[in-house]
Amino acid sequence: MPVSLDLPSRLLSSDLCQLLEAYLEPEQVKAVYRAYLFSAEAHDGQQRLSGEPYIFHPLAVAYILGQMRMDSQTLCAALLHDVIEDTGIAKKQLINEFGEKIAELVDGVSKLSSIQFETREQAQAASFQKMLLAMNQDIRVIIIKLADRLHNMYTLGVMKPTSRRRIAHETLEIYAPIASRLGMNAVRLKLEELSFAILYPFRYQVLKDRLQKARNKRLDILRSIQSTFEQHLHKHHLNAQVVNREKHYYGLYYKMLEYKSATSLDKRKSFARATNMCAFRIIVDTVDACYRALGVVHSLYKPLCERFRDYIAIPKINGYQSLHTILFSPHGFLIEVQIRTADMHELSEIGITAYGFYQLDQPSVGLPKPTSQLAHQRATEWLQSLIEMSKNAGDSVEFFNQVKMDLFPDEVYVFTPKGKILQLPKGATAIDFAYAIHSDVGNRCIAAKIDNQYVSLSVPLVSGQTVEVITTPWARPHRSWLNFAVSARARSHIRHFLKVLEHDEAISLGKRLLDKELASYALSIDHLTAEQQSQLLKNLKVDSLDKLLAEIGLGNRMALVVASQLNLTLESSFKTPSPINGNQYRPLIIRGGAGILVTLSRCCRPIPGDEIVGFMSAGRGLIIHQVICKHVAEYQYHYPDKILSVEWESNLEEDEFLVDIHVDVLDKKGVLATVSAAIANMGSNIKYVANETDEGVSSLLKFCISVRSRDHLAAIIRHLRRLEVVNRIQRSKN
Repeated sequence: MPVSLDLPSRLLSSDLCQLLEAYLEPEQVKAVYRAYLFSAEAHDGQQRLSGEPYIFHPLAVAYILGQMRMDSQTLCAALLHDVIEDTGIAKKQLINEFGEKIAELVDGVSKLSSIQFETREQAQAASFQKMLLAMNQDIRVIIIKLADRLHNMYTLGVMKPTSRRRIAHETLEIYAPIASRLGMNAVRLKLEELSFAILYPFRYQVLKDRLQKARNKRLDILRSIQSTFEQHLHKHHLNAQVVNREKHYYGLYYKMLEYKSATSLDKRKSFARATNMCAFRIIVDTVDACYRALGVVHSLYKPLCERFRDYIAIPKINGYQSLHTILFSPHGFLIEVQIRTADMHELSEIGITAYGFYQLDQPSVGLPKPTSQLAHQRATEWLQSLIEMSKNAGDSVEFFNQVKMDLFPDEVYVFTPKGKILQLPKGATAIDFAYAIHSDVGNRCIAAKIDNQYVSLSVPLVSGQTVEVITTPWARPHRSWLNFAVSARARSHIRHFLKVLEHDEAISLGKRLLDKELASYALSIDHLTAEQQSQLLKNLKVDSLDKLLAEIGLGNRMALVVASQLNLTLESSFKTPSPINGNQYRPLIIRGGAGILVTLSRCCRPIPGDEIVGFMSAGRGLIIHQVICKHVAEYQYHYPDKILSVEWESNLEEDEFLVDIHVDVLDKKGVLATVSAAIANMGSNIKYVANETDEGVSSLLKFCISVRSRDHLAAIIRHLRRLEVVNRIQRSKN
């Protein structure tokens, strides 16, 4: 049966007790009433913005949860959920009065009010992270929070317009998707409708009026279709309940926006298309009856094959199960039909709250139904993914943004080579698939096969495809993967890996830079005693040597300044160590282009054989330029202390470097293929090509190619000059 989440016009504690007596034991009802009395006393004298006593809010939250038939512990926590945050009562007192379980639930819902944050976003993100991590211990935390948010949405009218819009937007962005992820469809729909009415009141009212008019026009036709379904289902001995369900305003509005953006329809046409459909739900007794009922409706009206979805065989990510089909009607509109069992329908309405696991203190509860077990399993998997995201995120704001991205998962269903089905967000690529299998598979991924054909890692996946990931031990994630990785899990692991790698490379680069500067004082970081290191860190106010070296490597501290400080520290406190061997002014060695914090500039693209210079960029590390690059003169004038002497490592023949060349050619058929083939024959790979054609007989081909050295580039240029179609060729310097 559908769950009603409406509230009485004047809610009293007796209304709550009457609701609870229908499914809880008398002792449990008494415990809930005791929590009500405690909360009423704690909030005595407090009022909401509406002017009503504050206790009406926790009472309403408990009533909403009672409509979901939640257990007594959850109801007690709902009544007490603002006690820690808004009164002087401590968590320890709640433990003494109501036990640790209820106190933990209340604490999980409470905001982080004792910590000061610079921005509202940081405070919101930190409280959200605290709540979601508490959710991992007990998922009832988020169920209470959703009921809390729902009642707040009911009573937003007394707030300022800016506050109303902010809270409504936050509800649509976070809380409604969380309710959807937990299968709590009734809560989601209420949150969406209330938010839509607040954010776009005029659109909401116009859509409501027009939808009601359209529905009234079709009323007789809808009754006829419903009667036809009922008669034929009964004829095939199927015990079925047929319901003509109304489309929800926000869902309809969202579809109108999709149609408009996808097809450039105007508002009137997008409304007509979105409403050119009526919806029915058929509820039967068994899974077998679902498929039999599907056969019946398909025999009555022609199905739209590409819109059929079997969510019974392949449930949605929140455990939702149903058969969805679209039928052509003889009346000029489409018929959307959902077919499910009663258990599936209950799960679709209240989701995770249908699981008897929460009624731990109710002895009459037996084993949970299979559909509820599936919902609980999916919710548990999601919670585990949140823990992984939290560990990999740099701070609460980053975690908050990753969770928001993970809450909009229009699914794609793909297969592993062994036939296992994986659910991924819409637009997911092979990278998302690899990380869905395991983080190690994602970190070592180098290629992918889709339906036994090699494809780029950035190709979006389509439902029904079989995906195979190719890995190697030496592979590692690349920063460019963040441009096409869609799932929060993949993006979280990629960011975490790059962050660790960047930190390690920053320490390594920082040590090389500091040793280079210390050489002028006949010092080396490796020759310092623990006492000398400690004194240096104390003077510089840094926690550890690794942190100091990382800051130097990232360009946030100048190695020259640190070396000078160290020399002064040693002169004042210690004996200067013996000079070390080696050239004090030897340039820093550049070992190829690989690395996060040693970057070859894209403006001049230096390659081995070019005379080069380094520039320390704050936060980015060491940027390598050609000496003749136009930017170097600017850096030498404005930032002379950030210019470093560098040189290439002697043996870099195994590495490849990118370089730009401009080839002026005759504008003839097949000229691009001729030049490209010549470049490939010289052992070079083309990364990018562009063509500029003037009104004359020539064209300018701009290539970005890979070379091993300056000599390799010279050989390629000589080879291209021999081609008849080539007029001129030169390397692009900037």
